[in-house]
Amino acid sequence: MPKRMVLQQYFGYDDFRPGQEPLIDGILAGRDVLGIMPTGGGKSMCYQIPALLLPGLTLVVSPLISLMKDQVAALNGAGIPAALLNSSLDEASYRETCWQLRQGMHKLLYVAPERLENEGFLRLMQEQEISMIAVDEAHCVSQWGQDFRPSYLKIPDFVAQLPHRPVVSAFTATATAEVQADIVQRLELIDPVKIVTGFDRPNLYFEVRRPTQKLPLLTQLVEDRAGRSGIIYCATRANVEKVCDHLRQRGIPATRYHAGLSEAERRQNQDDFQFDRAPVMVATNAFGMGIDKSNVSYVFHFNMPKSLEAYYQEAGRAGRDGEAAECILLFAQGDVATAEFFIHQSGDNNEALTPEELEEIQARDYQRLEAMVGYCKTSRCLRGHILDYFGQRHEARCGNCGNCRRSFVQVDITRQAQMILSCIKRAQAKLGYYVGAVLIIRTLLGSKDKRVLELGLDTLSTYGIMKGTDKKTMRDYLDAMEQAGVVTTEPRHKTLRFTPASGAVLFHGKPVSMTQAAETAAPRKRSASAPGAPLSDGAERVLTALKQTRRDLAEREGVPLYVIFSNATLADMARRRPTDLEGFLEVSGVGEVKARKYGKAFLRTLAQVQED
Repeated sequence: MPKRMVLQQYFGYDDFRPGQEPLIDGILAGRDVLGIMPTGGGKSMCYQIPALLLPGLTLVVSPLISLMKDQVAALNGAGIPAALLNSSLDEASYRETCWQLRQGMHKLLYVAPERLENEGFLRLMQEQEISMIAVDEAHCVSQWGQDFRPSYLKIPDFVAQLPHRPVVSAFTATATAEVQADIVQRLELIDPVKIVTGFDRPNLYFEVRRPTQKLPLLTQLVEDRAGRSGIIYCATRANVEKVCDHLRQRGIPATRYHAGLSEAERRQNQDDFQFDRAPVMVATNAFGMGIDKSNVSYVFHFNMPKSLEAYYQEAGRAGRDGEAAECILLFAQGDVATAEFFIHQSGDNNEALTPEELEEIQARDYQRLEAMVGYCKTSRCLRGHILDYFGQRHEARCGNCGNCRRSFVQVDITRQAQMILSCIKRAQAKLGYYVGAVLIIRTLLGSKDKRVLELGLDTLSTYGIMKGTDKKTMRDYLDAMEQAGVVTTEPRHKTLRFTPASGAVLFHGKPVSMTQAAETAAPRKRSASAPGAPLSDGAERVLTALKQTRRDLAEREGVPLYVIFSNATLADMARRRPTDLEGFLEVSGVGEVKARKYGKAFLRTLAQVQED
């Protein structure tokens, strides 16, 4: 069967997305491949279609049980025989799946990387004709990636023990050039076909806000988007609980997800989110890879993540259906300290790493954190900042991020910079060592803080000379001074220090300026001709009815909504309004199996809406 026929028959699409076809062709030609495609870019299809065309079994290595379950459910729903083997199965189900594999009843098998180290599983796989091993979320194999899993390093050993080496394919959404090279080396890919389709997600609107109080702003943002599905990421479990409780008290149907909850509660809360019983999910990054809910219209970060890779992967869970979506990060200086704490703690229980490796990884983590902080503080295009990080060329201004929609002005802060530099100099002279930004700010503001008084900083002539300035503005001054190279922060002890340029400002009045936002605009509206353009009032009414039908079917079958159809497919259905099965098959995302399975239900809904 030709690959395009598979695409149409099982997945309901007429054309491949960018990058899919060369990766599929590479696999079918017996080549290893590496695919770097943005979240929602169709990575899974790049190995699922070849799996149907190749003889024998495709083994998919996936990091999360929830991801495996959703993907297997989606494949089975499309008429593709797929299974999983993991710790969630009882003994009877495990044995049944093993028997089915020996009978050749499945084309794809999903396992966690830890499963590859099981001798019984290895013997089972040695009995199979394995044509391909697909490594999902392949950045987990790299020690320079944000989600390093030591078990991924065992994949080449497993491959070497098979009777014949299969094709090895690797896929991820976020990987710098360094991580890409590390994936190739550690998975021992042989002359791979490498396709990088780009990291840009044009349908996502990016914005950074720096509120004095985060919770009131977050609440307002969520209330303004009532009825829409969204994810709110927090850095700690305590913040998840605080934010979730606060939203519930305001009548917002929110649920929560973090590692401190029981497995049963996590599963229930995830189901409530998937089925839109609780359309707002408040979570730590434990609610991570593989979340495949197509109608997430916003991702808010209550705290700053520790890397741009992590941020972009989490933000990328919005707008997977191609519709416009918002990614807003609420930044405060305290987020930096929290991220540093997690970096410091990250290697404490990782016995797989030598002290030297751990030190090097943590050094890289601090570099990534610096890039993340730079994103939060930049006045240039936010999308451009992200794409620069991943090495992708782009327009100077995207026109659809918070910074591009703002007006910025240059404000002279030479006098303020001189006062700050003078305070740093006088504090160092008194104490014999440099101190950090917190103490300098408190001294300049005339704080009665215990530490300020103990060190005698209240006796300095600069004590209280900037009284009345708020702390956020003080931080903005320091950020601008660092960007201008007038002051620097010593990385290990976080102390403020002079640079060669400091004297010219302090003693000779060399100008220092700060970029300041003059106004903020909302995300730009899409034109009616744009992809995913707003529906007409009549089509919106039809779409609402179709969504209810989808919800009823999903509840009946016990599967996530997207397993039935994505939002984009329902929107196309609402526009076309087919009246028979032939017309139903013309809808984007409707394959033959799903048409036979669900066509009558949706056609009946469409007919009822037409009558009304």
